[in-house]
Amino acid sequence: MLRVLMFLVPLALSVYAFIDCISTKDEDIRHMPKPLWAILVLLFPLVGSISWLIAGKKRQPAGAGGSAWGGGRGGQWVAPDDNPDFLKSLDEDKDTDRKRDPDEDPRHD
Repeated sequence: MLRVLMFLVPLALSVYAFIDCISTKDEDIRHMPKPLWAILVLLFPLVGSISWLIAGKKRQPAGAGGSAWGGGRGGQWVAPDDNPDFLKSLDEDKDTDRKRDPDEDPRHD
């Protein structure tokens, strides 16, 4: 089992690093051009992958950045029941349903 893990862990790490490298925007890459990082990860899987993860990409600290789910809390993810924008949209949906004619309600078909 240990022999399998010694093969699978570096393989999974290099696959992850390669996919992360090629899917990263060019302006978020540091120190070298993207093709050079990809070649480094492919030719030297363990060293290249670790190098990419440590130094290759601009990373934002947890809680920073612009998330679409922020709900006005500094870009942090917020559960839907705590998100004021989501709760407002539910109230708007409720008002729209009340204005609709009950005979045309598709739930009664």
